[in-house]
Amino acid sequence: MNRYIALQKVVEVGSFTRAAELLGYTQPALSQMIASLERELGIKLLYRTSHRVCLTPEGERLFPAIQKSVAQYRSMQEIAREIRGLEAGVIRIGTLSSVSCHWLPPLIAAFQVQYPNVEFVLHQGDNNSIPEWVRTGEVDFGFVNMSVYSGKVTFLKEGEYRAVLPLTHPLAAQSAVTLEQLVAEPFLVIEEGSLSRPLEAFREAGLAPRVRLRVHDDYSILSMVEHGLGVSILPELVLRRTNYQIAIRPLQPAVTRKLGFISKPKNELPLASKYFIRFMMEHVGELP
Repeated sequence: MNRYIALQKVVEVGSFTRAAELLGYTQPALSQMIASLERELGIKLLYRTSHRVCLTPEGERLFPAIQKSVAQYRSMQEIAREIRGLEAGVIRIGTLSSVSCHWLPPLIAAFQVQYPNVEFVLHQGDNNSIPEWVRTGEVDFGFVNMSVYSGKVTFLKEGEYRAVLPLTHPLAAQSAVTLEQLVAEPFLVIEEGSLSRPLEAFREAGLAPRVRLRVHDDYSILSMVEHGLGVSILPELVLRRTNYQIAIRPLQPAVTRKLGFISKPKNELPLASKYFIRFMMEHVGELP
């Protein structure tokens, strides 16, 4: 089973070296595990490109079964922990960057006062990758932007987006800005998955912004705005306690997003994750 887990991690991160670091193996030891698995199965599972390690066509066919086996193995371990009681456990969460930065630290700190031996594993992704991780069992539950995700979600909180501008930008002198004022500016888009809530807001207003580039990381966007590469629209939650030299202004009319979470079926959730979800719902009013 450790070889299956090792293969899953190599595919996830696209690197033997990085996977070995994350799993606590040496790179040669992890390579030997994969080679041993390939010999046992009699097929080549992985090949290297110039940039990353990928599944072979044969590996692609087999990988869903391996993912299912790993998920079942972890489920068995969690059931054993449930039988022993919540003295330990692992909570695997798919999270958006703003949630992992501003929601999870206080929640995890308070939860571990009660359950100090529970371990957390966070996978940072977007509104495409997080639902897929929940579906395959890579995570127990995950946060999504309900404004761009159409599946079944448990609502947590609503927040506004803000316009983000270079300090010297003429619009920075205003108390608020409109989409009509932003549409002619070079626009930097934060990738949220297949859909972008700010781009949807422009579309709903009958506007088409001048998209200069798309970036997956919120804080890369802030650095680029600081250096005058363009303007952007980001969730207010992302902009808390930022040290970037930028101007942050409300939008008129307001553009909002609703945050919620999706999870495995309740009967498949590990006990530790059930406890944490319940704890989170009890404290959702305290979250920014």
